Amino acid sequence: MSLTKKIIIALVLGVVVGLGFNVFAPNAFVPVDTYVLTPLGQIFLRLITMLVVPLVFFSIILGTAGMGDTKKLGRIGSKTVGFYLLSTVVALCIAFAVALVIQPGQEGLMSQAEGSGYEAVEAPPVMETLLNIIPRNPIDALATGQMLQIIFFAIFIGFALAHFGEKTSGVYRLMEQGNDIMMFLVTIAMKLAPYGAFGLIASALGKLGLDALSSMAMYMICVVLALILHVVIVYSSTVYFLGKMNPIHFFKNFLPAMTVAFSTSSSNATLPVSMKTAQEKLGVSKPISGFVQPLGATINMDGTAIMQAVATVFIAQVFAEPLSVGALVTVVLTATLASIGTAGVPGVGMIMLAMVLQSVGLPVEGIALVLAVDRILDMLRTSVNITGDAACAVFVERSEGGKDQVEPV
Repeated sequence: MSLTKKIIIALVLGVVVGLGFNVFAPNAFVPVDTYVLTPLGQIFLRLITMLVVPLVFFSIILGTAGMGDTKKLGRIGSKTVGFYLLSTVVALCIAFAVALVIQPGQEGLMSQAEGSGYEAVEAPPVMETLLNIIPRNPIDALATGQMLQIIFFAIFIGFALAHFGEKTSGVYRLMEQGNDIMMFLVTIAMKLAPYGAFGLIASALGKLGLDALSSMAMYMICVVLALILHVVIVYSSTVYFLGKMNPIHFFKNFLPAMTVAFSTSSSNATLPVSMKTAQEKLGVSKPISGFVQPLGATINMDGTAIMQAVATVFIAQVFAEPLSVGALVTVVLTATLASIGTAGVPGVGMIMLAMVLQSVGLPVEGIALVLAVDRILDMLRTSVNITGDAACAVFVERSEGGKDQVEPV
């Protein structure tokens, strides 16, 4: 049975068990939650939290080293990286707008349920946040999990590796091996995802009842709406105005790759199909497709960024934690920089969400309320991620003298 099916089954069972205890046996829930449900959820939660720092460190070094070679990048690299970073910022803004308008989290829900609220930590001023990106002691930043500082330090190392090239090939291979180890551990951790999802959702619903279920439904609606808006507004505009291609032609011909991405929830696994589709159906040349789309599978994670933004607002509302402008800026910076190192495999979005929550002082335990439905949303946002890669490839192809394809389908 696939991991997707297992997590969906665990989701259903967790909802049934949690609501069953909440409605029919609230007194029996406490020992079951203490000795079974909470440990199940915490084991998985601690595993993914454990992997945050090394995974981000290795993957961002590799991503920066791979795109930091100016001889290789040239004009195409500048356009590609610029588009990916800009589209991620736009995606985050759309997600924040949707979440702040719809208000998916029932404010104070978790605090009321547990009888004691979390004390909100006042966010530092925006300029202090920007200055704090530069670590005084990178080792201390790694030890204490200061994510923005870790990302900054890793980018610097990546540029240094790109500058020295073959001279530091041994260090680069070491980083690759470290990244491979982390990805293997992520794979192992994700095998426990069904059990973690069951424990977390059953524990949350056992404490909070139907209120939490309705909040999660609103969370899903917010994420899906933000994803649709981003695709329709940003990618269609990119294809039409920058790529000079009919958006209907684009989506119609790229649909097979989007379907594969939906079923696998993996940008990397879909990469061969998406590249072949872009080259054969969308008229993107092999050199541009071969550079833009693999790079996008590493650094372009608009769908994941949308999930992180909506989830951050949702969790902040659930825990009655106000988000200041500085905190929102921190989320934008963290999620944008983290997108450089977000690996294109299922489940890594949860690790990145843990990093974003830590960056603004929100409780990581809030992941319990979004984890159970995340696998379903992961399928959708992976389709969005690879669609953004293809839209960028069409834009770069056109800007480099490719064929005008605005003609009707």
